[in-house]
Amino acid sequence: MSDSTPLPPVRLPSDAELARDALAAPLLSRAARLARWAGPDTRVDSGGGLVEEQLPAAAEALGLTGTDAADSPDVPGTPDTAGTPDTADAGETTAAEDAMAEAAEAWRIAVDTGLVEIVDEEEGTVRAGENLALLTSGSLADVLRVWLDALDATIADASVPDLDDLLDAMDEGGEIDFSSLDWDPEAEAEFLEGVLGNLYLLTADERAPEGAPVPLPALAASVIVPPDVAEPTDEMIQEVSTAMMRLDEQFRILEPIGLADFRPVDEALLVEEGQTAPPAGDDDGLEELERYGVVRLTPLGLYGLRARMLDAGHDAPVVGDLADKGADALLDGTAHYGPLAARSETELWLA
Repeated sequence: MSDSTPLPPVRLPSDAELARDALAAPLLSRAARLARWAGPDTRVDSGGGLVEEQLPAAAEALGLTGTDAADSPDVPGTPDTAGTPDTADAGETTAAEDAMAEAAEAWRIAVDTGLVEIVDEEEGTVRAGENLALLTSGSLADVLRVWLDALDATIADASVPDLDDLLDAMDEGGEIDFSSLDWDPEAEAEFLEGVLGNLYLLTADERAPEGAPVPLPALAASVIVPPDVAEPTDEMIQEVSTAMMRLDEQFRILEPIGLADFRPVDEALLVEEGQTAPPAGDDDGLEELERYGVVRLTPLGLYGLRARMLDAGHDAPVVGDLADKGADALLDGTAHYGPLAARSETELWLA
């Protein structure tokens, strides 16, 4: 994608609507709640993460106790296995671990966005950060700036391998052996940026149905299969399949920040023999294809990716940008617009 080539114009809601959506994003909302929950007794480790013994309390503060499944009533007519000690304990353990993982993630965002500040690194003490007040008393631009910081941090997290994989790759000195992970940080970040860039372009394309979700296989193929290849090779299809599963993991991380609405890959596909690769054609219809995961940018996500495009030096216009400009600017600016966007821009200019 050339920095000098203008991107298709997009339509965005008002800043007030975007700020409302930003505050409602689950991950930022949890980060703010933890920032308010933190007190003099809160302790962090050398990396700024909550110490392990405080994660259960943080999860409880967020309402992520994971007790609903354990407390659910028995269903008549079903085998009495859910209440056996082994299965019940395993379910409760998994729920508790998931709750603590979500709390840890929210805390990282609180630190990364300045909602929490570390007072003393040696003691591990913290206090509420200056940015916390911006979420309640700041301007709309302030709220969106904090959310953009959270988006950047979340995208960075999505490019990192699973924590268990990182721990397995750590040597005795505490250093990570990246070669054992088969993971290139720069290549991984570049791949995700390419995927998000293509998702932005697909969303901005006025020829596509508005609000239509994008299947993960198509999104993965858009950065793997060259556009001039009519029939992908078996090797390309396998690469798309591998990338699709990685994107499934990454969009699970990205969805809570409000970037996208996401339907994950149907877990049944993982156990169906020969069904780990996406279908080669559309004979099974859209419903079958959606089993391989679909994603749709939210208006807030479109705003966030556009901001990142601008930071990267791209020309990323918004419909309405030219409303207060001269006629020459209108003609020059809409020269590369699609017909619908050009008409909307002209109508706003004439209003």
